[in-house]
Amino acid sequence: MATSSNPIRFFDIASGPPKRTYAPNPWKTRYALNVKSVPYQTEWVELPDIKATRIAHGVAPVRKFPDDDDFYTLPMIHDAATGSYVGDSFDIAVYLDQRYPQSGSRLFPPDSIGIHRVFNAHVDALFSRHVILVSDGFPFNPETAEASKAEFVRRFHLSSWSDLVIEGEARLKILEDFKAEMEEFAKLYRFDNGPFLEGETMSYADIIVGGWLAMLKTALPEWEQLCEWQGGRWKRLHEALDQWADLK
Repeated sequence: MATSSNPIRFFDIASGPPKRTYAPNPWKTRYALNVKSVPYQTEWVELPDIKATRIAHGVAPVRKFPDDDDFYTLPMIHDAATGSYVGDSFDIAVYLDQRYPQSGSRLFPPDSIGIHRVFNAHVDALFSRHVILVSDGFPFNPETAEASKAEFVRRFHLSSWSDLVIEGEARLKILEDFKAEMEEFAKLYRFDNGPFLEGETMSYADIIVGGWLAMLKTALPEWEQLCEWQGGRWKRLHEALDQWADLK
């Protein structure tokens, strides 16, 4: 068992000072660790160092770029109690529920991991289609910002960072498309008696959406507009998850 003297190591992407979580998948893991009440400590990794960090710990990449190149990213955890490294946010949540079933609250209702995995893929695809809206709002560490931007340019085979900066009419069109997609998504993400998909009971489905919302709050200039979409649904969800947003 992880203990306060032997906590889980949580590898997160370093922002500029003060260091804080800003990317969606690390947010999913931070929420999950806090929900499970498992002792952990954060190890901040500069974005240009992520590949070397995963390789150094023998943790294979779990994602691919469109051209089939390996995509080295975070989060990643190391549980010294079991010697386990887990390098994907969804797999981390499953690991925590299975390894620490009596700690904190359950992340997955019984027999729901498969449907949550499908939901995770759907939500990631939805938000990823519009992620260019936040690229210029990432809180990079000033000391490594240029290297981080160069890494994004390399990853996506762009000519320069300016290719990721969207303004004017083009930006308004993407925002309109994003709002329309969220309107359709809200028809599925329905609740009657609480801020969560299951009313007053939080599940990992809420964390999946919440991880993206937390990133948008940090990096989307139009965050206040989004808070008004669908009658304030996404603002209420983000605020309800705030009790599990502690940095440790």
